[in-house]
Amino acid sequence: MMDLAPTGVLRASINLGNPVLAQGTADEPAGVTVDIAREIAGRLDVPVEFLCFDAARKSFEAMTEGKADICFLAIDPAREAEVAFTAPYVVIEGVYAVPEDSPFTTPAEVDSPGTRIGVKQGSAYDLFLTRTLQHATVVRGLEGTFVFQAERLDAAAGIRQPITKFVAANPGTRLIDERFMQIQQAVGTTKSRDPKTVPFLCGLIEELKANGFIAESLKRSHQADAAVAPPA
Repeated sequence: MMDLAPTGVLRASINLGNPVLAQGTADEPAGVTVDIAREIAGRLDVPVEFLCFDAARKSFEAMTEGKADICFLAIDPAREAEVAFTAPYVVIEGVYAVPEDSPFTTPAEVDSPGTRIGVKQGSAYDLFLTRTLQHATVVRGLEGTFVFQAERLDAAAGIRQPITKFVAANPGTRLIDERFMQIQQAVGTTKSRDPKTVPFLCGLIEELKANGFIAESLKRSHQADAAVAPPA
């Protein structure tokens, strides 16, 4: 397991762009991913270093470029080609915001010819929608809501919690409550690790789900409405 920290420090890639999983600043990050990273480092008896980014794609790149030892990302086939994931520790939902006068009431209706959907570039929902949409197209930006407003798109895709806050703060928009995807957040590391390393991470995540560590961390970071993933 010590090959998780070959430099003697566990380098954890943290995505501050997902407010359910991480909050605070690059100097003082907080949230469930930070708590898990500290717990892993504690089990290895090494210090932890946080490499903080504002987008999942940047966190992924740090992992694949060898700058980080572990990452916290949504499981996706495009990422699994390079990253070995645990089972999920948290499950969150992807939903749409639309203009108030939009005819769309379900995610299926959003996937229609000519529909343009704003997404955060490289996010789990960008990858998912790019792979699964049959008719609609994605428009990528720094945030799905930013490009949705700037280009007057038909929908904005995002994580339920921030999308709900966006709708509350922007009259003239509404939420499509039904999810278009379930986002499974997991711990990842490179596939080149010692054969015992990934099972160690998998077992630890199952332990932290079962003993209430994940639930308590979510509650402490005011994300109690995020769901702890079921046992693997």
